[in-house]
Amino acid sequence: MEFPMLTHPTHERLIALGLTGMAKAFEEQRRTPDLDALSFEERIGLLVDREAAERDTKRLTTRLKFAALRQSACVEDVDLRTPRGIDRAVFARLVAGDWIDRHENLLVTGRPIPRHNAHLAMLLKKLEKLIL
Repeated sequence: MEFPMLTHPTHERLIALGLTGMAKAFEEQRRTPDLDALSFEERIGLLVDREAAERDTKRLTTRLKFAALRQSACVEDVDLRTPRGIDRAVFARLVAGDWIDRHENLLVTGRPIPRHNAHLAMLLKKLEKLIL
């Protein structure tokens, strides 16, 4: 005879341990019957991935709040159709952020034109504050 596992204490314990991402993923897995086809390792992998994503999101949110930026700017707002001499390939590599992991430097020269380059300047300022 098989006894059903009490899931509520497990969920509460995950929250008490500060593993809120895992707790959310645990509840989602309980409510999704087709996940029974996954192996134990695959399901635990999903829990760990969710926890890591939640922590990354929380870390980024905290850094953005601490940065106290005056404007909201994102990569999608940069208009590369306007001729400014921005190489699309170089810009794409900068956006990918691999240069940060390799501990490379970024030097931006020239003076920003407020009407056209405000978003680019804000993105660079955001990068600077997020890295530090």
